[in-house]
Amino acid sequence: MGWTACIILFLYMSVCGGRRLPDPEPAMHGGVQSPQYPKPYPPNLQQQWDLSVPEGYRMTLTFTHLDIEASAGCFYDSLTLFYDTKILGNPILSPGNRLSLVFQSDDNNPERHQNVGFSAQYQAIDIDECSEPDPEDGSGPLCSQICLNTLGSYICSCHHGYELRSDQRSCMLSCGGGIYDEPEGHLFSPGYPEPPPHGVSCQYFISVELGFTVTLNFTDNFHIESVDTDQGQICPHHWLQVTIPDREPWKMCGRTSPGLIVTSSNKVKLDYHTDGEGLSRGWSLDYSTYRVKCPLPGSVDNGRVTPSLTEYLYRDYISVRCNQGYKLMRDGQEVEAFSTMCQSDGQWHLPLPECHILDCGEPEPLLNGGVTLLSGSRNQYLSVVQYHCNEPFYSLLGGMNVVFTCQADRKWRSNSDIVVSPACIAVCGQPTKLIPGYQRIIGGSEAPDDTIPWQVLLSVNGGRGGGVVIADRWIMTAAHNLMSNGMLVSNSSVRMYMGLTQVNSLLGSPVLATSIHIHPDYNNPNFEDYNHDIALIKLQDAVTFTSSVMPICLPAEDAIYTSGVMGMVSGFGITENAANIRTLTNKLKFVQIPIVEQSTCMNSITLEQMHRERVPSLTGNMFCAGVPEGGKDSCQGDSGSPYILSNAGRFWAAGIVSWGVECGKQGTYGVYTRVANYINWINKTMQEN
Repeated sequence: MGWTACIILFLYMSVCGGRRLPDPEPAMHGGVQSPQYPKPYPPNLQQQWDLSVPEGYRMTLTFTHLDIEASAGCFYDSLTLFYDTKILGNPILSPGNRLSLVFQSDDNNPERHQNVGFSAQYQAIDIDECSEPDPEDGSGPLCSQICLNTLGSYICSCHHGYELRSDQRSCMLSCGGGIYDEPEGHLFSPGYPEPPPHGVSCQYFISVELGFTVTLNFTDNFHIESVDTDQGQICPHHWLQVTIPDREPWKMCGRTSPGLIVTSSNKVKLDYHTDGEGLSRGWSLDYSTYRVKCPLPGSVDNGRVTPSLTEYLYRDYISVRCNQGYKLMRDGQEVEAFSTMCQSDGQWHLPLPECHILDCGEPEPLLNGGVTLLSGSRNQYLSVVQYHCNEPFYSLLGGMNVVFTCQADRKWRSNSDIVVSPACIAVCGQPTKLIPGYQRIIGGSEAPDDTIPWQVLLSVNGGRGGGVVIADRWIMTAAHNLMSNGMLVSNSSVRMYMGLTQVNSLLGSPVLATSIHIHPDYNNPNFEDYNHDIALIKLQDAVTFTSSVMPICLPAEDAIYTSGVMGMVSGFGITENAANIRTLTNKLKFVQIPIVEQSTCMNSITLEQMHRERVPSLTGNMFCAGVPEGGKDSCQGDSGSPYILSNAGRFWAAGIVSWGVECGKQGTYGVYTRVANYINWINKTMQEN
């Protein structure tokens, strides 16, 4: 046989017979098969398939299987394809979007059950209409100027200066109202480089973003009709006019290209005009845009401008930072930071600030001291000050020369890591004047001014006692001075006088108490037990120390009381005149007496207890001072006054006048509270109150 298939191809414009299955929305692809495929097809068969894809596409038909009874001229069984023009090869490509297939079989088939027919796939293929030859009907090209192929169709477009007519195929001259807002572009006159078909009046608008300027760059091929006169070329009939805001427009013509024109504007209008006569081949230009430039910002004294560039353009930012020790100032106000931007008008939106030197302000005042400027001025950055205390009454804590420098954080900082804040501490036990020699209180000498500046005259409900200054707000005295009928006296009943040696002068300026602190173990309701006879009085206001008022030093906790060592006792108590008459003195007096051996004192007191009633006992918290022959002693009114010793040029309070059997009696001694035994209690009381 030699034939495995039979296909008949015809040029055919219409199809008759068979069953048509129109598809209201043609698919882009699909398949077609013979009846009963893949089983053998039946005899006496005639069937037609009308295939289509969307308009604007061609169709490809590809056979994946073909088995039709072979016969000469496809006389018995055949598959016939109807198309509008020649179809070549397999796959079969239709020039249009439709294709019809007709399959038929006869009733005489010796291999009836062997041939299975066919199976094929079809697919839509886009037509490139723009590449097709012009229609043979003479209607002209699809598009008169520019043809753009699209999926399933095409669109027409026109050159610059032209627009589509209503037929959407042909172009006509039109060059008015175009706006160009891209950063760069190309413009040319209609028909360039050939003259337009007739007179034109075109407008071109270049308008770009604020902050950018337009530069026009004309090509060398420039030709606009002009007229030569004695004054030069004029443009009476043909011209290109350039208009820039806020400037006079100007017209250009002739054969010389304007070349590069920097407009310094973001808007430019071009008007091109020719009449129906004359010849102008036109012009062409490229335009570009550049960011607006701002002036160099300059420099800032004691500061820096960043970044440092050779030029600054629109939207560039600069910031200003001051050198260390300086602050940013703008419009008289300090600002944390500063930046300014180059604006679209070529100006910085804020003027540069100034850098002013930092000021740490006045150094913290120093109580009982002062500040000296060593270098710099007006407390400015890196100024150096030195603290000092009011000598000789106060000294700097630690004895250091405290120097502070104004730093960049606007704080005064010490030259020492140890010193955070300077403090003046009172100088104790160093009077500005010394007593040349000691005398006795009983008939003793009057104290010169400023020689015993720690002495206090104590007045309690009119009674007289003594006390000693130990700090700027603390007086130490005997506890029994502050008891009345077994009860603690009130704060208001206590008056203290200090600073002068004349009682009459002192009484006009009392110092008042804010609290009274009796030693907790003191218990002497009947004046028979003077153990722990010590008390502290806190003043309402702090005392400023001078030559006449100065604290006495307190002893060390382990201070040694050596028998025979001379000490001095002072006070405003009872004194004895030349006629042996005892009276309360109106002047501060003092006497020098030695410390007595503890056993000697104990024996004298034991002897007195044998002959007298209600004589108190001596304890380890007491010591005695005096001379066995008598005549030198403290007395009534001196209670609470100090007994002082000296060490390395400083006086310290060894004792407090507490009690005695008789003032200056032979064989008896004055008894004093041993202050060294109470240092812990004294410090604790002052710290907690």
